[in-house]
Amino acid sequence: MVTHPALTPDDVRLARLENPGFGRVFTDRMVTIRYSEGAGWHDATLGPRQNLSFDPSTAVLHYAQEIFEGMKAYRLDDGAAALFRPDANAARFRASAERMAMVPLPEAMFVDAVKALVLAERDWIPSVPGGALYLRPFMIASEVFLGVKPSSEYIFAVIASSVGAYFKGEAPAVSLWVSTDYTRAAPGGTGAAKCGGNYAASLIAQAEATRRGHDQVLFLDATERRWIEELGGMNVFFVFDDGSLLTPPLGGTILPGITRDSLITLARDRGLVVREAPYAIDQAQADARSGRLVEAFACGTAAVVTSIGSMTLGDDRFTIGSGGPGQVTGALRSALVDLQLGHAPDPYGWHVRLD
Repeated sequence: MVTHPALTPDDVRLARLENPGFGRVFTDRMVTIRYSEGAGWHDATLGPRQNLSFDPSTAVLHYAQEIFEGMKAYRLDDGAAALFRPDANAARFRASAERMAMVPLPEAMFVDAVKALVLAERDWIPSVPGGALYLRPFMIASEVFLGVKPSSEYIFAVIASSVGAYFKGEAPAVSLWVSTDYTRAAPGGTGAAKCGGNYAASLIAQAEATRRGHDQVLFLDATERRWIEELGGMNVFFVFDDGSLLTPPLGGTILPGITRDSLITLARDRGLVVREAPYAIDQAQADARSGRLVEAFACGTAAVVTSIGSMTLGDDRFTIGSGGPGQVTGALRSALVDLQLGHAPDPYGWHVRLD
C-alpha cells in the first residue's frame, strides 16, 4: 500500500456525498496490477488515484483490447461495507478477457483487489437512498507497438465512484425506443464480453432514443431485426398475466448480467415460472395491446431494477400494463436490494461482508 499524500478533507468529502449523482464523484485511491510476459502479474499496488500515462502507440489506443466490470459496495446498518457476488464479476471478467485474447487475471486476485479498495474507501459510500460505492475494475492492453496481435503487457486497475440513483429523478418507469437501424451485437461477435466497444457501438442508437424523447434504446437481433435482445447497458424481463416471466436467452450476443442471473434465481425460488426464450418485438407489441404483457423491467448493476412503462416501434408507442411499476417488478427489486443490504437471510452466499 502506498501512502496517500493528500486525502480529501472530511468536510469536502461529506459535501460531495450529499448529492453524488452517478459516475462523477471519485474516491482518493485506486488499485493497479501489471502484467508482462515472463513476469506474469506483478506490482500490485493500492495507492493514490492518479492519471495513467501512455505512449501514443500503446496497444489499447489502436486495437481496443479493453474490458471492464461494474459492481457496487453497500453500506450496512452497522456501518460495515458489503459486496454482492464479487466471485461472479471475477468469473465474467475472466471470460471477457479470454474472448478479447487478453491474459486473464486470476479470479482470487480480482476479488482481493476489489476488497482492498472498498476497505480503504468505505467512508466514500454515501448514505443517500440508493447510494453505493460503484466499482470499476478494468484491464487494458499496455504494450507499445503497432501491429494486429494480442498485447504482451496489460494494466489491471480498480477505481471507485460514490453514486446515487442511476436515473435522474428516479422516474417510476422508463420509455424505450426500439432501434431498427442499429444492432448491439451479432453471432460470433463480442456481445457476451463486457468490453468498451460494445458500448461505443450503442451510443448512436442511444442518442437517437434520447433525441426522440425516450430514456433508453432497445436492441433487436442482428439477423432478422425482430427478436428482442437487451438495452444499451441492461438486460430485460417481461411479466405476463399468468405471473410468468420471460427474458431473452444468452447465446453469445447478450451480456450475461449478474443482476439478471440473480433475479432469475430469486423469481424461481418464489415459485414463479421464468423462461429464457426468444421474444419477438411484434409479439410484445401485440401482447401489450391485448393485456397479456402486464409488466416489463430492465436490470443491471447501475440501475438495479427499473420498470419499463412503454416502448416505441417506428410511429407506434405502446404502453405496458399500467405504464408504471408492477407488483412482480417491485417484489423482485425489493428482494434483491434486501439481499444486497443485508436486510434478508442469504441462502445463496451472495452477500459478502467486509470488516
